[in-house]
Amino acid sequence: MPRLSVLHLAASCAGALVVARLAAVAAPMPTMDRDAGYPMRFGPADSLAQADAPRPFEIPPYGNPPGSGAGKTGFDSTNRPARKSRTSPQTRGGARAARPKTIAPRHAPAPVAAVRPMPQLERRGSSLIGEAAQVPLSAGVPLPHRRRLPEDDALAPLGARVGSFLFRPALEVSGGFDTNPTHTMGGKSSSLVVVAPELQVRSDWSRHALNADIRGSYTAYGRSFGDSGTPVSLDRPNLDARVNGRLDVTATSRVEGEGRVLESTDNPGSPNIQAGLSRLPVVTTAGATLGYSQRFNRFEATVKGSIDRSVYEQSHLTDGSTDSNDDRNVNQYAGALRGSYEVTPGVKPFVEAGLDTRVHDLPIDRTGTQRDSTGAVARLGTTFEITRILTGELSGGYLTRSYKDPLLPSLGGLIFDASLIWTASALTVATLTAKSSVDETIVTGVSGTLRRDFGVAVDHAFRRWLTATVKLGYGIDQYVGSPREDHRYFASALMTYKLNRTVQIKGELRQDWLKSSVNGADYTATAMLAGMRFQL
Repeated sequence: MPRLSVLHLAASCAGALVVARLAAVAAPMPTMDRDAGYPMRFGPADSLAQADAPRPFEIPPYGNPPGSGAGKTGFDSTNRPARKSRTSPQTRGGARAARPKTIAPRHAPAPVAAVRPMPQLERRGSSLIGEAAQVPLSAGVPLPHRRRLPEDDALAPLGARVGSFLFRPALEVSGGFDTNPTHTMGGKSSSLVVVAPELQVRSDWSRHALNADIRGSYTAYGRSFGDSGTPVSLDRPNLDARVNGRLDVTATSRVEGEGRVLESTDNPGSPNIQAGLSRLPVVTTAGATLGYSQRFNRFEATVKGSIDRSVYEQSHLTDGSTDSNDDRNVNQYAGALRGSYEVTPGVKPFVEAGLDTRVHDLPIDRTGTQRDSTGAVARLGTTFEITRILTGELSGGYLTRSYKDPLLPSLGGLIFDASLIWTASALTVATLTAKSSVDETIVTGVSGTLRRDFGVAVDHAFRRWLTATVKLGYGIDQYVGSPREDHRYFASALMTYKLNRTVQIKGELRQDWLKSSVNGADYTATAMLAGMRFQL
């Protein structure tokens, strides 16, 4: 009897353990559910998860069924319409269990509808590129279509792309009339023809840069001159070719360089023109500049050096002889140091100081003067880029130059340099320019010519195909060592009619005046030009 009681007690304990184990297995385990916009939380397993659970001896499915990763709120990736859940009556303890109430959280987000990618507008050049953006689809509301924004200038040249370079060639041909091409008092009038080709090249690289600007012109007059000591032919070539580049060494340092070739003549009416010339002698200047810039947070330091050589061709006289101009050939060596500080992203004040020396091929010129000289310049200014309304650079300073010949007085004076562009409106743009320089001369007893030029130009578009440009300018030439001082004025009006991107019709009227302290040097001249511009 005792043995039977012990066996019965052991069987009862084993049965209790089995029942407890089965109850633990059947009891719902807490699951972790993360919904969009809600923190991670724990809750009881829902009926859907239990229904999808594999049964005993059933092979479990591989992979994730559709919508398995969706939470209780948010959208269903299967895009199936929601079904109303039916709660089956359950009885616990002989009583019908009440249907559980679902309490929506406060500030619950509205159900998210199905979405599809839509192109998001982004400007790149003059075209629009679409990027995926999520926008809800509403029944009965069509999707917005991609639209092209208007170009900044629908008649601007497109250019020709060759590899990673953009080429923009152009050619202007114009003709007209000049009442005083010799720029002398009582000069004779003449017709003229101007041919002006140009080429602009721009690189399209993510780093570094290589650009080129080549502009040339040839002005031919329809009559011969030769009176009052002026050359017989006033035909003038002009060339301004520059190639510049930038090498980005690091994110804070760069190397910049430029090569240039300039070709021109002395201006008609200049005191440097010899008597008895059959045509104006051509001067060619070739040079190069190399600089290095290093940025220290907002402070930037730049050092650069340059070399230029000017060569004059022989003078051709009316009697068939020639005269050498080797005494006018000169080499210039210059260096400059500049420091700037970025106050704001658009304003960067700077201080610049430079030295240069000029060495002539012949130590003594035709007048018996030693014209080698050294110069120094100091500038204080700032750059502007204020919301693209005002951009450019403005500076002022002082310039000095001393000459090797003790009989030549030193040269010095205030200088101003500016290149500002003011976008007054979408139709009107104003440009302010100022430039100061010291030119060489061969006039006896004169050290050099200190030139200061100021100009303003206003462009206004009446229509996108019709624009007008008004220019006003003033210049002063001081012949140091001589009482001569010239004041120059000009005013011009230009109209441009754009037929299309390739062809333009242009017309210009220009008036020039010169008021000099020397008797007989004053003059007035009026020029009228009309022509066409062809560009790619």
